[in-house]
Amino acid sequence: MAAEPLFAPDGYRIAAYRAPVSRPPAGVGRIAPAAAAALRPGRDALFLDVLPAEGGHRESDGRWRLAAQHESIPGARWFPEAGRGVPEPDIALWFAAGVRRLTGGRRDRMLVVFCRSDCWMSWNAARRLRAMGYRNVWWLAEGTDGWRDLGRPLVRVAPEGRAP
Repeated sequence: MAAEPLFAPDGYRIAAYRAPVSRPPAGVGRIAPAAAAALRPGRDALFLDVLPAEGGHRESDGRWRLAAQHESIPGARWFPEAGRGVPEPDIALWFAAGVRRLTGGRRDRMLVVFCRSDCWMSWNAARRLRAMGYRNVWWLAEGTDGWRDLGRPLVRVAPEGRAP
């Protein structure tokens, strides 16, 4: 029996998302937690959390039903499931539209993408944003774990808007 592939033909990780990641996607910078902590989310950069809604799901009207609260970097915008290797089409559209709205359509806006440490979802999302034409994409590989390790607080967040 063949092992399940880790990557789709287009290069996105599609399985075993919690695994070491050695380098950012092409065209994406890697930002250290201390450097990210020096930024003001929403002013200096748009912080995008793509951790899935663990145990939760999306209702038919786009609202999220969460099984547990989610904590993230203060000021971050949470797009659950946007880091999947092959996101559901409505999730992909919601993510693209949300980022376009939050950046005001500016492709040069600094974007900091994260989830947890050793998480391919943020890698996928950073790669996807670069493919959408965003030119200032940064990957916070350590995610909320690295933020917490700096002694920085995490706050409860809700998913960004409604998925279509």
